[in-house]
Amino acid sequence: MIRLARTNRSVIAEWWWTVDKWTLLGLFSLMLLGGVLALAASPAVATRIHLPPFHFVYRQIIFLVPSIAILIGVSLLNVRQVRRAAAIVFAGAFTLMALTPLIGPEINGAHRWLQIGPFGLQPSEFVKPSLIVLVAWLFAEAQRTPGVPGMALGIALFGMVVSVLAIQPDFGQLMLLTMVFGAMLFMAGLSWAWIGSLAILALVGAVSAYTLMPHVASRIDRFLNPESGDTYQIDRALDAVNAGGLIGRGPGEGVVKRILPDAHTDFIFAVAAEEYGLIAGLVIIGIFAAIVLHTLRRAMDEPDLFVQFASCGLVALFGLQALINMAVNVNLMPAKGMTLPFISYGGSSLFALAFAMGMLLALTRRRAGAHVARQNGRGAAA
Repeated sequence: MIRLARTNRSVIAEWWWTVDKWTLLGLFSLMLLGGVLALAASPAVATRIHLPPFHFVYRQIIFLVPSIAILIGVSLLNVRQVRRAAAIVFAGAFTLMALTPLIGPEINGAHRWLQIGPFGLQPSEFVKPSLIVLVAWLFAEAQRTPGVPGMALGIALFGMVVSVLAIQPDFGQLMLLTMVFGAMLFMAGLSWAWIGSLAILALVGAVSAYTLMPHVASRIDRFLNPESGDTYQIDRALDAVNAGGLIGRGPGEGVVKRILPDAHTDFIFAVAAEEYGLIAGLVIIGIFAAIVLHTLRRAMDEPDLFVQFASCGLVALFGLQALINMAVNVNLMPAKGMTLPFISYGGSSLFALAFAMGMLLALTRRRAGAHVARQNGRGAAA
């Protein structure tokens, strides 16, 4: 048996004494909630499509085990290894993402998935966190070394990714990545003129998508004017939330979930609200908020620009994805087809989120050099 004493210099012991345990606890709490809610939401969906009732529950457990291994394994890396891992994953995932419009199956008018045997892979899920880490490195190098075109290269990488997302098309992921990238530009100190120009470009892209893509226009029109089209999905989600009240109907007692499309993926938050009530919804929101705020607070004391940019970008990706999913569930945003991190069913989403949060845990581990730099900074300020 390994004793995790402070004098133990094994890899696991070093990891245990340096990892951010509050963030780790929050992530494991979300995974546990995901398992509980898979039992609540997925049997009705499986039965509707003529599968065994616990089909999605078993698959979620199968996905969860390697996800935990990925999370822990990546969190063992040092800062340099995180950069290398992000570069390798980005190269492979971006290549696969570029191939999806050519060889991927068409699902609901989009090519976002690759079928690998019995499993579906969505490469864009892995591109997002790896891109954020690479952009953080480029932005940090641009500030450290005058003359390094880090900002231009970062913008070029972002342009490549969003171009492929637009071709697929996947405007939900495009919007999410654009918001995170905009936040990173702001952190990197890009001038307001550049930020304004990019915001105008994003607005032009949004208007173009509304004008040229009928399914995008339909979703926005139905959000702004429910009478303009079919709103069955969001209506059932709101029914589920309203039916739950303060404490919910009770475990397994949900009724609306039986007719709610995508109850185990995009609308699992509505299932949680129906069976466990407003209190459960607030607990879920609180866990996400605690992880985001705790990470941002730690980033404020981080002397390494790369670690600061990357950790803020990764936790922004995590938090904004959760915010968008929950906002859609209560009809505060048009439907986006976006999962709730670590809670919604899905292999690609779980693996990619485990990779992203593993990098976050690796970057936010306590390091002796960082501690000395913080102390020196505080001494100089005094």
